[in-house]
Amino acid sequence: MIQTRMILLLGLVFVAALSRLLPHAQNFTPIYAIALFGGAMFTQKRWAFIVPVTAMLFSDVILYWGQYDAWRGGFLMTSLPSYVCILLIVAIGLWLKKRRSVANIVVTTLSGSALFFLVSNFGWWWFSGTYPTLDFAGLMHCYWAGIPFFKHTIMGDAVYVTLLFGSYAFAERRWPSLQLQASTAPTPAE
Repeated sequence: MIQTRMILLLGLVFVAALSRLLPHAQNFTPIYAIALFGGAMFTQKRWAFIVPVTAMLFSDVILYWGQYDAWRGGFLMTSLPSYVCILLIVAIGLWLKKRRSVANIVVTTLSGSALFFLVSNFGWWWFSGTYPTLDFAGLMHCYWAGIPFFKHTIMGDAVYVTLLFGSYAFAERRWPSLQLQASTAPTPAE
């Protein structure tokens, strides 16, 4: 059943990642929900980190395919903070792994949203070239300018976390063999 569990986890992540390609409000994306879900659900840490980063990279390549100016114009540098956020949110998910409850999922989701807001805006301020002076006032201006997008981040994270964790919880109730026992050690297949 471990292989079935892995297929289900990868399938949920794949579908969520594909939804990033659909029209959506800016920052209303599944990536950080995937990172939290990956950290909490994959039994091996390497998969917890590899799968969300791959989902982001896969969707970035598709979104920006053929847009050489986007890649040349600093896309990678301004996206670097987003990839750092993925890794940090996976780490939050690893903490959540043995503490999975509705309350903890809500707290970690909001923590991940706040972390993304702080890190991504800092990265935009530092790398984008939009702010000619890299001083405290410029950083605060960047955070202020990012507030309207923060609500989309929170809503997107809440929707996708609910869909991912909710879908998996539904599957666990439907097929109890998907539940991992506390003493179950991960197998090489996972």
